[in-house]
Amino acid sequence: MTATTIESERVCVVGAGPSGLVVARQLRAAGIAYDHFEKHHDVGGIWDPENEGSPIYKSAHFISSKYTSGFFGHEMPEDYPDYPSWRQIRDYIRQFAVDEDLYEAITFNASVESADLQADGTWQISVNGSMRHYRALVVAPGVTWLANQPSIPGSETFTGQLIHSSAYHDTSLFDDRKVLIVGAGNSGVDIACDAARSADRAYLSVRRGYRFLPKHVFGVPLDVFIGSGAAAPAGVTLPEDPNALVDALVGDVTRFGLPAPDHNLLESHPIVNDQIIHHFTHGDITAKPGLDRIAGNTAVFVDGSTEEVDVIVLATGYEQKVPFLDDSLFEWKDGHPQLYLNVFNRTVDSLYVVGFVEFADAAYKRFEEMAQLVALDLSLDGEKKKRFTELKASHRPDLRGGVDYIDTPRHANYVETHAYQHVLSEIRDEFGLTSPAGMHS
Repeated sequence: MTATTIESERVCVVGAGPSGLVVARQLRAAGIAYDHFEKHHDVGGIWDPENEGSPIYKSAHFISSKYTSGFFGHEMPEDYPDYPSWRQIRDYIRQFAVDEDLYEAITFNASVESADLQADGTWQISVNGSMRHYRALVVAPGVTWLANQPSIPGSETFTGQLIHSSAYHDTSLFDDRKVLIVGAGNSGVDIACDAARSADRAYLSVRRGYRFLPKHVFGVPLDVFIGSGAAAPAGVTLPEDPNALVDALVGDVTRFGLPAPDHNLLESHPIVNDQIIHHFTHGDITAKPGLDRIAGNTAVFVDGSTEEVDVIVLATGYEQKVPFLDDSLFEWKDGHPQLYLNVFNRTVDSLYVVGFVEFADAAYKRFEEMAQLVALDLSLDGEKKKRFTELKASHRPDLRGGVDYIDTPRHANYVETHAYQHVLSEIRDEFGLTSPAGMHS
């Protein structure tokens, strides 16, 4: 290991996915010196399947539309479809980095192996075996890298292939095989649709009732329809209750053997997928209750029913962790670090996490609003710095806007996007900021 390099006036940024790139843009706009490290050979984060550990599969598309999903000041190309593919998202992110001249400041193929907090609040950080010293650490690790793979009784007896959804790539895994997908999040439902088209038999196991949202409402992308308050076609009267609207568009899912939804529309992360309903209505996939155990090549469900299967895909989500940081630096709830505004460590003034947030909205603009406040905090001194430090320690605003989200680990840190944006706006106003770097959506 080489001697420590002194960079105590600089900030260390780790990760060059979408959240890491907007951190870099905001630090540069604030005139803050930083070093930017990325373990892969290019930008893009999870949207580059060549990036080891990326959970992207061949059929993956955005679940928010191109009209709401771009970075500030960078609309997605007009020739993109309403819901871009992973390739288009990857290329868009890379073009953003080119247009913003962010590449030149990134050190690629740079693995951060450890980050140790010092007594004075600075950091000793090991990058490819070289020790470096920084005044602050901003991590942008993404939330879909560390698979949450539950222990299933009898899994050691399974005679087929069992993988987490993060290891799934294309339908060749399913050809002429009996396939069970466990979990109905957005990835799970996408992969179930792949299985419905290519497997000999396909099953989707769910523990609770979900609401499946269409990607278009009267021909308008769902997020545009909701955000703009688009009108229904002439002669169509919309119900005031959003649950009733979705139920009218999708129908009663219990007719497929699925449990009835156990939440109101806004109380759970949205599952945006038209095709799963199509495949249920055509008998291409069979609904099953929660998986209880495995016995040889047999999946046993909580209702006592059984199915012989060759492949099991666990679409069971991810853990929110930063592998090179000591877990004791954070407070935890249901496997999620508890951060002020889902960004700021409340007790370590020089530690920031951008991207560990869940909401029913396109993410990139929210990431940049978070990054702008990181740059603000790193720029402050005197009484203003003291005030921001007080906020980090004691300010506990309602980020849920009164919404009673369902009690699952996925929703431990869930925020209501409008309530979240309002709180960020209040802080910008208090410290005299405009929208990020003077840009507008």
